[in-house]
Amino acid sequence: MAEALGGIFVVLLIILVIFFANSIKIVQEYERAVIFRLGRCIGAKGPGVFFVAPILDRVRRINLQIVAVPVASQAVITKDNVTSTVDAVAYFQVVDPVASVIKIRDWYAASQLVAQTTLRSIVGRHELDQLLSERDRIDGELQIALDQQTEPWGVKVHRVEIRDVGVPEQMQRAMARQAEAERERRAKIIAAEGEMQASEKLAEAATVIAGSPGALQLRQLQTMVEISAERNSTIIFPIPMEILEAIQRIGR
Repeated sequence: MAEALGGIFVVLLIILVIFFANSIKIVQEYERAVIFRLGRCIGAKGPGVFFVAPILDRVRRINLQIVAVPVASQAVITKDNVTSTVDAVAYFQVVDPVASVIKIRDWYAASQLVAQTTLRSIVGRHELDQLLSERDRIDGELQIALDQQTEPWGVKVHRVEIRDVGVPEQMQRAMARQAEAERERRAKIIAAEGEMQASEKLAEAATVIAGSPGALQLRQLQTMVEISAERNSTIIFPIPMEILEAIQRIGR
């Protein structure tokens, strides 16, 4: 009889140990445990150690770390009817673990699909030039649009980045020709502005020389000094009549 009672005691002790071990749960700092008791959600617990009722409670762990979700490359028609391939990456984070379990079956897969449709919709509102030059602004629009759709699931969108924009080869050639034409236009404008500034300065110099004949003579003498440094050259330089007359008066 004593042996039978001892055996029952050992069995009960083992059951008690197993029951106690199954009732202890530990979740990390970046996790939360959503608890369902007899099919009804009673909330989320963690981080750290907590107790559940074995058999009655079911625990589902949810990671609260930011997750980079790649958005598959897809063909998108821009506002100016250019077909381009665009891919992106979105950064999601679960901020409400209960909603992420109850409101959506698989928030990660759903977020990928929503990001694809949102990317196609937002890019379709912009022209190709805007898509290439205003990528930061379009990223902001994508983030706002995605965040509005994932908020009911308890998921926060921290950032969306367009990684690559593929342009058809013929469009690339057209863009290269356009860029070359733009560079030539700017070069011609700069050259014309330089000619205009030079002509204005020459006109000012002519006005000064016209008002002071001596200035013209000084300029001539300076020019003679500059060209006298050249070798193996014959220079015929006209002398104004005023200078000759002055020399003749000195000789008399």
